[in-house]
Amino acid sequence: MTRYEPPSDADLIMSLREGNSGAFTEIYNRYWKQLLAIAYLHSRDKTMAEEIVQEVFISLWNRRNELYIDNVNAYLATAVKLSVFKQLVRQKRRDEIKEQVAVTDTSSFDEEQIYTRFLQQQINGVVEVLPEKCRLVFKLSREEGLTIPEVALRMGIAEKTAEAHLTKALKVLKLRLNRPYIWVLLLIKALM
Repeated sequence: MTRYEPPSDADLIMSLREGNSGAFTEIYNRYWKQLLAIAYLHSRDKTMAEEIVQEVFISLWNRRNELYIDNVNAYLATAVKLSVFKQLVRQKRRDEIKEQVAVTDTSSFDEEQIYTRFLQQQINGVVEVLPEKCRLVFKLSREEGLTIPEVALRMGIAEKTAEAHLTKALKVLKLRLNRPYIWVLLLIKALM
């Protein structure tokens, strides 16, 4: 009689890379309780911990083709810790913005306005680290509302060059922010 040996983490990752949902389920069953405990330990918020663990597993599945993991346990634990940290930083930033809004304006801001302001600050942070000409083209186009021909004329560059700088700026924003609602905000600003 042969004894059943559960697959090793390395075998599971190999199967996961091939799209095997059974391997994913096995990884999930093997680690979700431990990850939930780690997330809760660092966040002290049960709902946040559950959401973070869910997001980490969704990310694992979505990125299965590009992952090379030596130690599944360490990889997932680190992903959870980083996600908790990011979430806490976002929450702290939201709280700071709420405080700023409360100090600068006595009218009540709804959550959407606060969130929009938060996103705008994120965009501004990314724009500030763009290369100089790229940043200038973006600001002229999006903040001053100039068309590509107007930007090119003001900067003394070809329209194609201005367009290339704007395309590069938008790609950097997309990569750095990687959230679909950012694009809605950018489009709204462009239409204003």
